[in-house]
Amino acid sequence: MANERFASIWDAIEDTPEQAANMRLRSKLMMILGERVKSWNVSQAEAGRRLGLTQPRVNDLLKGRISKFSLDALVNLSTHAHYRIDISVVEEEATPV
Repeated sequence: MANERFASIWDAIEDTPEQAANMRLRSKLMMILGERVKSWNVSQAEAGRRLGLTQPRVNDLLKGRISKFSLDALVNLSTHAHYRIDISVVEEEATPV
């Protein structure tokens, strides 16, 4: 078995480059949102009120349960957390087929 190198863990475990890209974005947003919630130093119930979520959903966010959040949902939560999302698109070198 050859050693393979991957740009991220998502590239290693997801089936397609599209799924890996989606997971990279979701995980980054979840980390940022989790840090914001922690910085508020409030209960999960209060954080939920600020984000428009229930306390159990805040717990899912803080525990990193990525499968429970779509990219769209995380973008929407970002606005409640007073973040503005900008997109940077970078061209990659094409890999030979």
